[in-house]
Amino acid sequence: MGILVWIIFGAIAGWLAHILTGRGGGLITNIVVGIIGAFIGGFLMSLFGGAGVGGFDLYSFIVAVLGAVVLLVVVGLIKR
Repeated sequence: MGILVWIIFGAIAGWLAHILTGRGGGLITNIVVGIIGAFIGGFLMSLFGGAGVGGFDLYSFIVAVLGAVVLLVVVGLIKR
């Protein structure tokens, strides 16, 4: 059950990042972007002394979305 929840969590975070940046793609891309975004967001938050993604709560969702936005912006800059 845990992996299914992470996939849904990643899909929603990736979809929201896609909406915020205007970049992204379909369902699979949003899932991947959301999950990788959670890792990036957690890493960035740890650099600033905050907690990363620790569960399925609003704070973790915001961290995942921020990480996904960073990922999409960086990929967009590289593709230019």
